[in-house]
Amino acid sequence: MPDPLTVASGISAAGALISAWQLRNRAVRAEAEIEHLQAELAAERHAASHDPLTGLPNRRAFHRLAAALLTDSAGKPLIAVVLDLDDFKQVNDRYGHAAGDQVLISVAQRLSAFAGDDLVARLGGDEFAGLLTTPTVDRRWIDHATRRLCDSLAAPIHLGAVSLRVTASVGLAPVTCPTQLAEALCRADEAMYRAKSVTSGGTRRQLVDSAHLAER
Repeated sequence: MPDPLTVASGISAAGALISAWQLRNRAVRAEAEIEHLQAELAAERHAASHDPLTGLPNRRAFHRLAAALLTDSAGKPLIAVVLDLDDFKQVNDRYGHAAGDQVLISVAQRLSAFAGDDLVARLGGDEFAGLLTTPTVDRRWIDHATRRLCDSLAAPIHLGAVSLRVTASVGLAPVTCPTQLAEALCRADEAMYRAKSVTSGGTRRQLVDSAHLAER
């Protein structure tokens, strides 16, 4: 006949193992729940600060991030860029909103590729903005960069059997400190709308806020 003390000890040990296993399972479930909640929180934060279509920062995030970049720029020249697609409504009207969405996604990708590590954002609709680093505020350098950007945006966008070309009106303005950001964006916006009103051979021109650029 088994010794009662031995049996009790075995039962006690088994109970301790079961309790330890249960505690471990609870800890694993708790960790998984915490990770899930953290992922949900991160997703909510991302959704609050990013455009759901293009994945770019939205207007609010752009102003916050741009101000932080200007604070850390140590007076280095940066260029505020505002661009708006020309006659974008015709894309939606002719090809549908799904095609229009794909055009916006393509434009966002091309703008991001052009900017590299610099900040770009979708402000809303077909309007985008950026804060680009530049080695100089020389007019010729900025004109060249603007042409490269516009050429990139104007490359064909293939949508199934359809190939579309969209052009953009672009405005630029130098900015060196956070307090100048709003003013620079206004100047860039004004330059962009002036560009929309100027045509040359049916092609939109892109203008620079030349009043704040050095002629070299």
